Amino acid sequence: MNRLLRQFLDTLLHSARNLLPIVLVVGVFQFLVLQQMPDGLLSMVVGLLIVVLGVALFLQGLEMGVFPIGKSLSDEFAAKGSLPWLMIFGFFIGFSAVIAEPALIAVAEQAEIISEGRIDPLILRFLVAASVGAVVAVGVLRIILGWPLHWMMIGGYLVVVLVTFFAPEEIVGLAYDSGGVTTNIVTVPLIAALGLGLAASIRGRNPLIDGFGLVALAVMVPMITVQLYGVVVFTLGDDPAGNGSEVVSVLEEQADTAVPTSASSLLMDLLSMVRDVLPIILVILFFQFLVIRKRIPHLPMVVFGFLLVIVGLYAFVVGLKLGLFPIGESMAEQLIAHGRVFWLYVFAFAIGFATTMAEPALIAVGQKAEEAAKGKINGNAIRLVVALGVAVGITIGVHRIISGDSIHLYVICGYTLVIFLTWLTPKYIVALAYDLGGVTTSEVTVPLITALGIGLATQIEGRSVMIDGFGLIAFASIFPIVSVMLYAITAEFIAKKRGGPS
Repeated sequence: MNRLLRQFLDTLLHSARNLLPIVLVVGVFQFLVLQQMPDGLLSMVVGLLIVVLGVALFLQGLEMGVFPIGKSLSDEFAAKGSLPWLMIFGFFIGFSAVIAEPALIAVAEQAEIISEGRIDPLILRFLVAASVGAVVAVGVLRIILGWPLHWMMIGGYLVVVLVTFFAPEEIVGLAYDSGGVTTNIVTVPLIAALGLGLAASIRGRNPLIDGFGLVALAVMVPMITVQLYGVVVFTLGDDPAGNGSEVVSVLEEQADTAVPTSASSLLMDLLSMVRDVLPIILVILFFQFLVIRKRIPHLPMVVFGFLLVIVGLYAFVVGLKLGLFPIGESMAEQLIAHGRVFWLYVFAFAIGFATTMAEPALIAVGQKAEEAAKGKINGNAIRLVVALGVAVGITIGVHRIISGDSIHLYVICGYTLVIFLTWLTPKYIVALAYDLGGVTTSEVTVPLITALGIGLATQIEGRSVMIDGFGLIAFASIFPIVSVMLYAITAEFIAKKRGGPS
C-alpha cells in the first residue's frame, strides 16, 4: 500500500509538471498579448487542479487495471495458440472501445447536421467502430505472423490519398476527424496493451517493432470507410444548402451544458462515463470467463484500477471544461476580432505544443515505448518531438483555414510525405511513429482543436463550417508522424557519423 501511495504521489507531481506548458501559454497570451484579466480566473485554477488529479488517477489506474488485464488475456490466447479466437477478441475489443466513444458520437451528430440529414449518425458510428474492430483483428494477425508494418501503412495511406482525391470536400475533414477520435484516452492504452502483450508472448517478436502499430491502423482505416460512405451519400443526394450555422449553435449549446453544476448532474455524468467504458468491460469478462475460463489474476487490484481510470478520466474532462476550454475559446475569438493574424499563428503553435505535452495517452504510450526500446528511445524526448509535430501541424491547418485553401491538397501532400519518409526511417521506430500520430488526438487536444477550427471558420468571412471548420485533427495526426520519423532518421545519421551503433 505504501508503495502504491508513493507511486501515486510521484505520478501526481509528474502530472502537475506536464500541465505547466498549458498554464504558461494561457498566461502569456492573456496578460502579455491581450493584456487583460481572464473572466472566471478562480474557476480556471480549480479546473487545472482537477485536471492534475484526474491525470494522476488515470495513469495509476492504467498500471493497476488496464495494462495487466490486456497482457494477461494476450498471454492466455498466445498460450492456447488459437488464432481465430485472438482475432475475434481483437475485433470486439476494437469495436467496443469505439462504438460508445463520446467524441465519435459528437462527430457523428455534427456530420448529420452538416449533411442536412443525409449522413446517418448511427450508420457512421457503426462504420467507424467496425473498421477499428476489423483492423485490430488484422493487426493481431500481423503480430502473430510477423508481417512488416511499414508495407501495410504505405499501402493503406496510398488508398487514403487516392480516396481523398475523389472524395467530396464536405466529407474530407469529417472523415479525418472520425479517424482521429477513435484513439481516445481509454482506447489507446487498451489496444497498446493488447499489441505489446501479444508481442512479448510470442517467441521471435520484438515489442518495439511488432507490439506497436495497432493504434496507427485504428486511425487509418476509418478515414477510408467514412470517405467512401461520404462519396456514396453525396453522390446520390442533392448538394447541401446549409451554411453550418446550425452546427455552431449546437456546439454552443453543448459548451453551455458541458460543466455539471449540481450533485445530481455530477452523478449522471459519472454514470455516463461508466456507460462509455462498460462495453470494454463486458468484452473482457466474456472472453475471460467464457472463452479462457479462468479467473482474473489479482481481481481486486484490477477492479480498483478500472475504477481509478473511470474516476480519473471523469475528473480530467470536468477539469478541462472548467479551466481551459472557456479561456482558450475566448482568446481565439479575441485574436481574430482584433485582426492579430500573426499572434493567431503563434497561439495555434503554442497551444498545439502545450496540449500535446499534457496528453495522458501520449504520456502512457511514451512510457511503454521507453520500456520496450531498452535504451534506444527516451520517452520524454519522443513526447517533445511529437508535441513539436502537432504544433507545426495545427499552425499549418490554421493557415489553411485563414487562406481558404482546399484541404485535399494539404492532406494528400502530407500523407505523400509520410509515405516517402516511411521508406527512409529506421524500421524499429516505424510502428511507434504511426501510433504516436494517433495518440495525439485524444481528450485534451481534440476538443481544443475542434473549437479552434470551428471558431475560425465562423469568424472569417467567406469560410464554411462544413468545409473549413473541420479537419484540423488531420494535421495534428500527420505531422507528429513526420516529426518522429525525421527525429529517427537524424539520430541514425548522427550515430553513423560518429561511428557508433545505429
